[in-house]
Amino acid sequence: MTRSKPRIAIAHDYITQRGGAERVVLAMARAFPDAPIYTTLYQPETSFPEFTELDIRPSALNRVGPLRRHHRGALPFLPAAIDSIHIDADVVISSSSGWAHGVHTNGQKLVYCYSPARWLYQSDVYLGERPALPKALALGAFSPWLRAWDRRAASSATRYLAISTAVQGRIRDAYGLDSTIVPAPHSVSETMPVESVPGIGEDFYLCISRLLPYKNVDKVIEAVRSTPERRLVVVGAGPEEENLRSTLPPNVTMLKNLTDAQIRWLYTRSRAIVAASYEDYGLTPIEAAVFGKPSAVLRWGGFLDTVVENSTGVFFDTPTSTQIRGALDRLEARPWDACTIQSSAARFTEATFAGELHGQVEDLVALAGAAR
Repeated sequence: MTRSKPRIAIAHDYITQRGGAERVVLAMARAFPDAPIYTTLYQPETSFPEFTELDIRPSALNRVGPLRRHHRGALPFLPAAIDSIHIDADVVISSSSGWAHGVHTNGQKLVYCYSPARWLYQSDVYLGERPALPKALALGAFSPWLRAWDRRAASSATRYLAISTAVQGRIRDAYGLDSTIVPAPHSVSETMPVESVPGIGEDFYLCISRLLPYKNVDKVIEAVRSTPERRLVVVGAGPEEENLRSTLPPNVTMLKNLTDAQIRWLYTRSRAIVAASYEDYGLTPIEAAVFGKPSAVLRWGGFLDTVVENSTGVFFDTPTSTQIRGALDRLEARPWDACTIQSSAARFTEATFAGELHGQVEDLVALAGAAR
C-alpha cells in the first residue's frame, strides 16, 4: 500500500514587513512548495513580493486595515487572532517570534523559534533606553495575561527548533523546553544579478536593519559622526526613522525600500557590515560573508554563532559609539581573506536548511504513525 504524502502547512506571526524572519518563511515555502501559509496579518505592499505568488491565509483580523499597516498596534488582538486559526495538516511548521507557536492544529506542531517574545522576556531590550510611555504602560498591563497565553502556546508544540545557541537557552529559561538548533539560511549569491543604487559610491560601511530601539542604529551613526572619512550607508525603515534622519551627519546616507538586487549591489561595494543590534540570529554578517566582506558586530546573541572573531569579523562588547568606533579601527588595521570569509557562509545554505526541516518533518510523521 502506497503511503500518502504528508500534508504540510506553515504558520507565521504576521507578513507585514521585509525582515529576516520573512526571508526564512520564503525559504520554508520553497522547501515545501505545496504548503499554505497561515498568518494573522498580511500586507503585500510592505513585505517581499514573492509572497504574492504563494497561498497566504490571513486571519479575520486582516480585515482591519490600520492593523495591517501598523502591526505593533495589533498586539492586544493577536492572541485571539492566533487562537482563531485552526489548521488541518499532518505537520504545521510554526515560524514564531511570539505568536505563531499558538496556532491550533489536529496534527504535529514543529515550532521554528526566533526567540520567545521579546516584549515579555526582554522588555528592557525591546523598549530601548527611552521607552515611549504608552507602550511601556501597555506592556506592563498586558504582560501577566500574555505570559500565561504564551506559555500555554509553547506547551502545545510537539517539538521546538531554535535559530541559535542564545535562543536555545532562552527557550529553556522561558518554557523549560529542550530544542534543536537549526540555523536560518541566507538567500544570496555573488552570481545573482545586481542593481546599482544612484548616488552611492564604494568603500562604505553598511548597516542593514529595521529601525527599532534595540537595533541601536543611532549608536552606529554616532560612531562615524566624528570621522567624516568613514562613510556609512543605513538601509531600513521603522519607528526610529524620523529621529535618526533629523540629526543625520553628512557622511551617513539612509535608504529604504530597496530591491534585493540593490541590496546585493551594496554588499559588493561595501567595506564591511556593522551591526550593534541585540540579534537572536543576525543574518546580515552571513550575507556579507557570501561576498567576502567582514563584519563588526555586537558580542551578543546570534552573532556569536555566525561570526568568527578575527576570521570573518570583529566584536565589540557594548553598543556604544566608542566601542563601535574601536571595532572599526581594529577592522581596518588587519587584512581580511575574502575566500576564508566566503567559505564560512557555506554552512548556512538554503539546501542545508531545507534538508534539516525535511528530516524533522519526516521524523514527526513517523512518530505520529507509530503512535496510531
